[in-house]
Amino acid sequence: MNSKNPRVRFAPSPTGELHLGGARTALFNWLFARHHDGQFLLRIEDTDQVRSREEFTQQIFDSLSWLGLAWDEEPLYQSKRGDRYSEMINILLATEDSYRCFCSKEELTRKREEAQRES
Repeated sequence: MNSKNPRVRFAPSPTGELHLGGARTALFNWLFARHHDGQFLLRIEDTDQVRSREEFTQQIFDSLSWLGLAWDEEPLYQSKRGDRYSEMINILLATEDSYRCFCSKEELTRKREEAQRES
């Protein structure tokens, strides 16, 4: 990323209608991108397949358009990028910039609950 031309994104989850806080975040990111001659991207966080609905995605598009916030590339959908994420994970592992976790699901749950109690 060129610091003079940043790429910023807004990543709403289509599990409900766009709310004021989400609209504010989109506006701030859009203003930042425009101020710095950058790009504003839209990534739909649709990995919650149970609650994500196409009508909420369309409502997000419509609301952002109504606000005058145009994105600069086709929207990305998290659920369709698994191959890209796998590719990047393999690169990170191969370059030893990441490592595998061998914790059990139960151990991760316990650690998460401990961290939540401590915060």
